Amino acid sequence: MKKSFRLPSLGSQLLALSSPLLALGFLAAPALAQKTKPELVAQIDATKKTYEDIALKIWDYAEIGYKETKSSALLQSTLRAAGFTVQAGVADMPTAFVATYGSGSPVIGLLAEFDALPGVSQTADPEKKARPEVNAGHACGHHLFGAASTHAAVVLKHWMQATGQKGTLRVYGTPAEEGGSGKVYLVRAGLFNDVDAVMHWHAGDRNAVRLSSSLANISGKFRFRGVAAHAAASPERGRSALDGVEAMNHMVNLLREHVPDTTRIHYVITKGGEAPNVVPAFAESYFYVRSPSRQIVTDVWDRVTKAAQGAALGTGTTVDWEITGGVYELLGNEALARAMHTNLETVGGVTYTAEEKAFAAKIGKTLFGKPTAVETAALVMPFDPKSASSGGGSTDVSDVSWATPTVGLNAATWVPGTPSHSWQAVAAGGTTIGLKGMIVAAKTLALTGVDLFTQPALLQQAKAEFEQRRGPGFKYLPMVGDRKPPLDYRD
Repeated sequence: MKKSFRLPSLGSQLLALSSPLLALGFLAAPALAQKTKPELVAQIDATKKTYEDIALKIWDYAEIGYKETKSSALLQSTLRAAGFTVQAGVADMPTAFVATYGSGSPVIGLLAEFDALPGVSQTADPEKKARPEVNAGHACGHHLFGAASTHAAVVLKHWMQATGQKGTLRVYGTPAEEGGSGKVYLVRAGLFNDVDAVMHWHAGDRNAVRLSSSLANISGKFRFRGVAAHAAASPERGRSALDGVEAMNHMVNLLREHVPDTTRIHYVITKGGEAPNVVPAFAESYFYVRSPSRQIVTDVWDRVTKAAQGAALGTGTTVDWEITGGVYELLGNEALARAMHTNLETVGGVTYTAEEKAFAAKIGKTLFGKPTAVETAALVMPFDPKSASSGGGSTDVSDVSWATPTVGLNAATWVPGTPSHSWQAVAAGGTTIGLKGMIVAAKTLALTGVDLFTQPALLQQAKAEFEQRRGPGFKYLPMVGDRKPPLDYRD
């Protein structure tokens, strides 16, 4: 069931992208020459319906990593209609793209994500209720991410065009952030080499610009192969691949005591056999290893692979493995973060209507822990450069941040207190609660983009800090090595 305050889906209105006036809403507006920041904010408010519809359409698609065909195509067509040149299928990823407007320096990039998570299908309701037509959901808000970045880029493009602002604006359509490391392949292909600064944002339960890092990560699948046999009549003739998986998992669980405290190891068994009375000939587990340090991740991953080899030896099976993803820890940039925080404070947070408060109250009852006041969504968290913890997640934005100065924000798109990767996040993301936070992000990105284009000193300061933080002699070596993008990692 869709709640009454959810905006209608795109339908014929948005999909008439052959008409730029209809698709982009504000192209018939007066020239944007000499527009001030408040006027750019007003432009975003005046055109938000189109991009809210785009976000909800991508929410409906709920396409998982490297399979975001419709989601990517929708963003691409929107940018083409706005006057961007779009190069699709970059870096050997069919759903990746780079949309460009302008030429010369500075070169400013905007990241756009659009993949959903498997296993979290959910309607836009405040109680757990799966959508029967899909098995995935936007539990990390990437439908909002891609739409807001596109909205900000289109407004910036028209500001550049109207004012004669020199430079290049790029939107990077980045697939498979959730474990597929899509941006890593863009970085490896050199697509950020000439970029002066990159902006991004993420869905969340509050509004903030932080200098925090993230967890480096390697993920991969371990595939055990044994010998099938009748589990009752002739078990001695079989060798269980599932035994190999379980032995490996047990050894890795013992390993947890002997790794640095900040290390995180997660796994699921993705294949365990076909029937209890058949000794499994094939079994598979899917592992993540994380740490604030990519060197620790590499070291622990090596120990995990040794556990797999030992498990295979002990169970009479064989094992091979494939690294499906790998990302660096995030490299912050205080100069850019301070500029973005100033703009976020100008924009402000999200104020709920009475109906949205009622929705939030129902969601709040389903969350663990102490309730968080819904009024938190209206606040902008203070900027604290000393609060640079590594957080609890990983992102392929990290690899971009080691290629060029990078800055991002969180916007309150979920009911305060909602964890990411939850059905509650999917639900709120399909309502006006999520859409309001998306508009906060679009405005903040657009205003920060104006600063980056018009303040050479800011870019110089950001570049100097970037070089200092990255250190002398840095050479980018992707955690995924030289493998091609794992387009089938969700299969």
